[in-house]
Amino acid sequence: MENKGELLNQLRIDRNKIEPPSRAPWIVAVIALALVAIAAAWWWVSAQRSFEVSAVTAIAPSASGSSAAVLQATGYVTARRQATVSAQITGTLSEVLIEEGEHVDAGQVLARLEDTAQQANLAQAQAQVAQARAQVGQFQARLDQARRDLLRQQDLVGRKLVSKQAVETAQTEVDTLAAQLTAQQRSVDLASAQARSAQVQLDYTTVRAPFAGVIIAKAAQVGEIVSPLSAGGGFTRTGVGTIVDMDSLEIEVDVNESYINRVVPDAPAEAVLDAYQDWTIPARVIAIIPTADRGKATVKVRVGLEQKDPRILPDMGARVSFMEEKTATPATAEMPKGVLLPGSAIVQRNGKSVVFAIEGDRAVLKAVVPGQNMGELRLVEGIANAVQVVREPPAEMQDGSRITLKK
Repeated sequence: MENKGELLNQLRIDRNKIEPPSRAPWIVAVIALALVAIAAAWWWVSAQRSFEVSAVTAIAPSASGSSAAVLQATGYVTARRQATVSAQITGTLSEVLIEEGEHVDAGQVLARLEDTAQQANLAQAQAQVAQARAQVGQFQARLDQARRDLLRQQDLVGRKLVSKQAVETAQTEVDTLAAQLTAQQRSVDLASAQARSAQVQLDYTTVRAPFAGVIIAKAAQVGEIVSPLSAGGGFTRTGVGTIVDMDSLEIEVDVNESYINRVVPDAPAEAVLDAYQDWTIPARVIAIIPTADRGKATVKVRVGLEQKDPRILPDMGARVSFMEEKTATPATAEMPKGVLLPGSAIVQRNGKSVVFAIEGDRAVLKAVVPGQNMGELRLVEGIANAVQVVREPPAEMQDGSRITLKK
């Protein structure tokens, strides 16, 4: 019986010795779930956040020909002759005869100002000219009569019928009238000059094109005040419209100063507009501007287009290939593989080189293989020609992030 009692005592559970269950697995699970939720929320926020970005187009490099590209750079089409036309005096517009996109000739009337005051001033000046000329005629008639009187007096003195004093008096009259006639003629000159000044003021009310070109902006409407000095503050227009001479279009590119030694004045070049990827425009280096941009470490280069075309518009993006003449070209020359992109478009994600292709309003991650540098651009494999990519992807941008393009 004692053995049975001991066995029963051994089988009893001592509630004071029961250990509470461990909470560590639950804590770990809760932390893991929280981390997953945070990661999911971060991914969702990153995907929903909209990034404002600039786009750049992937461009296939030019094939080798009679010349080879020693450098490629991007820039913009600019107009060498561009003017915002304004009136030379302050006035209210009574007519505006231009619209955007209209071609105008040199000297063509673009607008007219209210000219009532100028017309009145011109009429007054012309009346003063007429009055001065009439007085000239009056003095001329009196002078002619005085000269005839002088001749008669001289004849009478010769016959001793009058004294010499009468002749002297007649001569004095002639000299006086001659001086008055000269003074009156100078008065005619003064009145004529005032009339010309009034005509100039009247001409200032007509705004004309300084050169032939295309209107790219209409800045004022009928009834608005225009002034070259903007005397009326925000309520006064300083210009009527902007004219661009399309024959003066050229391309300006910023070349990294590390590569500027590859660019030579008057060297051949090729330009490709971002809007027309398959159109190669022959070009030539006009000049290297002899100053560098300290902030960007670049030098500005002017490139002239040897073909004029209505498709070329100011401020269009362009890629310029600076060429070097070759003495001989292999017949089996091949195009380099890949496309050209700015180095800023290539970023690292998870240790891999990627770019973000633009598909609608989303940035889609694309793995690429960077190749050799070609000036400011880099040869890249893994993306097709003419695909638009983000020029400078932010560090927070992920696959599928929403984007808006900068205007």
